[in-house]
Amino acid sequence: MKVEGLLFSLLTVFFFVITIVYYLLSHDPTGTTALGLTGGLTFIIGFYLMFTSSRMEARPEDRPDAEISEGAGEIGFFPPYSWWPIALAGAFTLVGSGLVFGPFLIAIGVFAIAIAVVGFTFEYYLGINRTQGQTLGTLEAMGEQPTSARKFLGE
Repeated sequence: MKVEGLLFSLLTVFFFVITIVYYLLSHDPTGTTALGLTGGLTFIIGFYLMFTSSRMEARPEDRPDAEISEGAGEIGFFPPYSWWPIALAGAFTLVGSGLVFGPFLIAIGVFAIAIAVVGFTFEYYLGINRTQGQTLGTLEAMGEQPTSARKFLGE
């Protein structure tokens, strides 16, 4: 993460220098604000990455003496698919339409956003996907049955 943090730190310096140069050459407040905010956003990401890299041990990607095999293994859980982003996009569309057509659509859209966010959050805690993010060994230790006969992560 240290390399990524340095990259974003260099981008921060670049955008702030370009912001000053842009303002001196054009005196355009809109473009100057956009470039300044871009520099601020790269600063936030760079600061987070540098702060996080200082609190954890170096990854194999960050060490010059690392072997390729050190980067092997389980990386994490990545969900195969989800219908909730589509529901969330539809709910935001309702809110946006409500800004044009009337407040009743905003109320319906906000309610739909709440339902979609809850569904998105608890997607892997309830129903058919409740055990998808756990290995078979973990499920056996908890005394639960898997929802599918397929192999799970880590096995």
